[in-house]
Amino acid sequence: MNAYIHLTLAQLRLFARNRQVLFWTLLFPIFFMVMLGSFLGKGNPVSVAGAIVDEDRTAASEALIKALQDNPILRLNAASDVNPELETLKRGDYQLVLVIPKGYEELTKPGGTGVAAAIKVYYDETNAATSQIGLQVLAPAIDGIDKKLSGYTPKITIRPEGVQSLKLSYIDFLVPGIVAMMIMSNNLNGVAGQIASWRERGILRRMQSTTLKASTFIASQITARLLLNGLQAVIVLVVGSLFFGTQVNGSWLLLLGFIVLGTLAFMSIGFIIAGLAKTPESAGPIAGFVSFPMLFLGGVFFPIKNMPEFLQPVVKLLPISHLTTALRQVMNVGAGLSVVWTEAALLGGWLLVAFIVASFTFRWE
Repeated sequence: MNAYIHLTLAQLRLFARNRQVLFWTLLFPIFFMVMLGSFLGKGNPVSVAGAIVDEDRTAASEALIKALQDNPILRLNAASDVNPELETLKRGDYQLVLVIPKGYEELTKPGGTGVAAAIKVYYDETNAATSQIGLQVLAPAIDGIDKKLSGYTPKITIRPEGVQSLKLSYIDFLVPGIVAMMIMSNNLNGVAGQIASWRERGILRRMQSTTLKASTFIASQITARLLLNGLQAVIVLVVGSLFFGTQVNGSWLLLLGFIVLGTLAFMSIGFIIAGLAKTPESAGPIAGFVSFPMLFLGGVFFPIKNMPEFLQPVVKLLPISHLTTALRQVMNVGAGLSVVWTEAALLGGWLLVAFIVASFTFRWE
């Protein structure tokens, strides 16, 4: 136990003495967050996303859906049940949800009852700018279809109903991604480079000649990096809150739990790279080869759902994609463990497999 405590404190002192590395590992994520948040954090989308629920399910309602989906500004997904779509609207992922009522075809037939078919439009009341764009685009689209059906006699009307939604911007999406990027970089790249350097300088060989166990050495590394990563993550979250008003809507304990889980998973991968790399010079490129694709495919800067279809299966296997998803769900939506347990399980799987592989690849010399 004494060796474990002394090694942990020694590693923390090494971090503290190497102020240049410590400064840049913390400054770079904050600089990235401030720059992207300042330029893109307040931006509005150029299209309006939503869903359209067909309760009539007739040829006339299908024609209406097709006409609306052909509009280049409206991105409407066909759905069968309104309740899940309203939940998506409340989370801020949609701006509009349209409902075509039952009996739509009968009301829009020539020589009908004279009663207009009311298409209900739920919209995001807290994101007025984007919602109004959607309503303004929707109104002439509906009006054009209405004129074709009735010859200028109104048969379709819009009945807006506001729904409370989370008001999220790009910076709310970005901050959890920055935290995940920092965890990956500090542990995957940092561990690989440091262990490879210590092996080349003979530090690990001298440690091996003592009574020190490999498990004690690895445990002290894990503890020191957990403390450092936890502190850095909290600093990034505080800066995001002070500068951009981001907040943690979910449990801080669950959020810190995912920071710990992500740190352990990427540390284990870092130990694998350190074991495979013969020199410190080769450890950097190998770590970069592993981390660079994850940086752009793991949902750090862009939503995973916007990536090409052929990449989706690969993206869903990456540990950073599960870490970013979990951090965003906890911070932005306030999700609990019952919602993000799959991300926790997959990160735990990466940790277990990587730790087993690292135990076989780790070398003192």
